[in-house]
Amino acid sequence: MNKEKQRPEWVPKQTDDVFATYVVEGVEGGHDGMPGQSVNDSVRTAGVPRRRLSTDDYVQGVLSGNRTILARAITLIESNAPVHMEAAQEVLKHLLPYTGKSVRVGITGVPGAGKSTFIEALGSILCDRGRKVAVLAVDPSSTVTRGSILGDKTRMEILSRKENAFIRPSPSGGTLGGVTRKSRETMLLCEAAGFDVILVETIGVGQSEVAVRTMVDFFLLVVLT
Repeated sequence: MNKEKQRPEWVPKQTDDVFATYVVEGVEGGHDGMPGQSVNDSVRTAGVPRRRLSTDDYVQGVLSGNRTILARAITLIESNAPVHMEAAQEVLKHLLPYTGKSVRVGITGVPGAGKSTFIEALGSILCDRGRKVAVLAVDPSSTVTRGSILGDKTRMEILSRKENAFIRPSPSGGTLGGVTRKSRETMLLCEAAGFDVILVETIGVGQSEVAVRTMVDFFLLVVLT
């Protein structure tokens, strides 16, 4: 039985296979005592690693407005892996001349105040008027996976279907101030991608949600009345 071993690119080469995954060829048709047949390699796509992008790939992809490349660039920027930090700095250095043309709006408020509902309504209006809108939603982090718990994108179904809208949920990673450690850099990427308006939704869990104020042009507080 064929077995492919894959290691994440952020794992140091000198470490063992503790983070390695194995892709094992599956079988089909094996039931009721009948022997199964191996899945054809031509249709077995699980576990195939994505092509590693160069700095030029990231830069050209972001500047052309490619959402997939933009999402991967944000993931690169947010990564804590030492192997990614140098590449992230190179990407930012090349994109900086194309930033500074967007309107940044920070939105905060207590949980349940309606931040996501407000952002979806505002973003939909802007998209209908021909504007490109990026939504950067900061979610609480899971203590197990370190990923987002809430996933605000799932609560903005209408806006997520707009062709000129981009929604990116990111885990706070324990950072205070309602934003992530790389929120400022993420905004720069969205500006370089040509978005006219960038809406930043803070995590909304207390009174320390003011760090975003230094990153945006307008700061809105959503309250219950």
